[in-house]
Amino acid sequence: MIDHRGELYDFRDKLNEVGCGFCLAKWTQVTIHLQNGETHSCHHPVPHKIPLIELRRNPSALHNTKHKKRQRRAMLNGERPDECDYCWRVEDSGPEFSDRTYKSFEPWSQPYFDKIKEMGWRQNFNPKYVEVAFSNACNFKCSYCGPQYSSKWVEELKEYGAYPTTDNFNNLEWFEEVGKMPFKHSEPNPYVDAFWEWWPELYPEMDTFRITGGEPSMSPDFWKVVDHILTTDNPNMNLKLSINTNLGIPDKLYERLKTKLVELEESGRIKELTIFTSVDTYGKQADYIRNGLDFDVWQERVDELLSSTKKLSIAIMSTFNALSVPRYADLVDWVFEMKTKHNSPERHWVTSLTLDSAYLRYPTHQIVKILPKEWRDTLESIAVQMETLHTVRPLWEIEDWKDHYLGFTQIEIGKVRRIVDWFDEPMDAEEQNKLRRNFFNMFKAHDKRRGTDFKETFPELAEFYDECGKL
Repeated sequence: MIDHRGELYDFRDKLNEVGCGFCLAKWTQVTIHLQNGETHSCHHPVPHKIPLIELRRNPSALHNTKHKKRQRRAMLNGERPDECDYCWRVEDSGPEFSDRTYKSFEPWSQPYFDKIKEMGWRQNFNPKYVEVAFSNACNFKCSYCGPQYSSKWVEELKEYGAYPTTDNFNNLEWFEEVGKMPFKHSEPNPYVDAFWEWWPELYPEMDTFRITGGEPSMSPDFWKVVDHILTTDNPNMNLKLSINTNLGIPDKLYERLKTKLVELEESGRIKELTIFTSVDTYGKQADYIRNGLDFDVWQERVDELLSSTKKLSIAIMSTFNALSVPRYADLVDWVFEMKTKHNSPERHWVTSLTLDSAYLRYPTHQIVKILPKEWRDTLESIAVQMETLHTVRPLWEIEDWKDHYLGFTQIEIGKVRRIVDWFDEPMDAEEQNKLRRNFFNMFKAHDKRRGTDFKETFPELAEFYDECGKL
């Protein structure tokens, strides 16, 4: 494989010739939350509301909103839009590249550089990387999630109200006040209607289509997409299809999903197929964090899907939080076992299975930084553990598939190293105590509402939990 760093330097210079804030992702990428009518160009800017009046004239306003066009104009005028401050902080702090460069360099962005530069900011542009959530239908109530992504959360909050934290965690009244409440599944959704009006124009030009949720398989629109891909007379043969799923759905629905995944792979109608699934630690502690999960069933289904297919890749999205720490090492060991079992020259990623450890930022009462400093050694040991299960050759030197990483890549290890570095950053003691009080109040109410037992599930954190209670 080739080292692209030199090309990245050149391409960053090319972007900067247009403007210091020019980013192709503002045109080529979109995440659309159809369940509550919000959109953003990538995952860094805060989602903004899609005005229904714009959709009536232009269904592509699911992406091409007037708001987003103003940000494009600013970029072409040499400005840095405020909503993209994540990249500006990265660029100003000294690292070689921010996501502005990486996303613009992607194969779904780079080829459109000249076209975007010439067309300007007024015209509509069909994105090439599209992520869509059709609804908030979900059978899980993950502790860090909320009503916009989970119908189960809505049910609980209607029965018990917001959690007793200082920020009224998951307060339905606030969601309704700011227009973030999702549409009920039984009522018409104009944003979903606009998507299907746009779909015939959007589908043929996409590079990557990622369906998320909620739990996508609980939405009829998900199956409508899959059936269209399998039956259309003009399939997009270059499409990379990604599906988010908790893999904790009922057996009948899971079997239907597995059958469709095999059909998609064998049909030759897509280029790549990836499953994104989530787990945040190991065993019963994972079940506690992601309420509704049966970790043993999840393990079996990950193994089964990789065994039933030849090219499918699975990415584990781990929302690393305070409750992840005690047993994360066990998860690392299991992932390594699956990597070595299922690594194959036919799978399109470096390995068949990847572990993406992204640290939780919100809700703040569950972030890893609330833990006492003595947990730093455990975090460091996880990073060292992954480093010992790593093949040291850089990717661009690999020529034969047998040399592919059987263990963890530098990217996977770097994500955990980033968590250690973040944990080391100082935190105001008063703020930390406030978060610890919220932590105790959250999980005390959690146990009462859901019939769980924090101290029994997390004996390693029982003393810390009691100390938080004394605050």
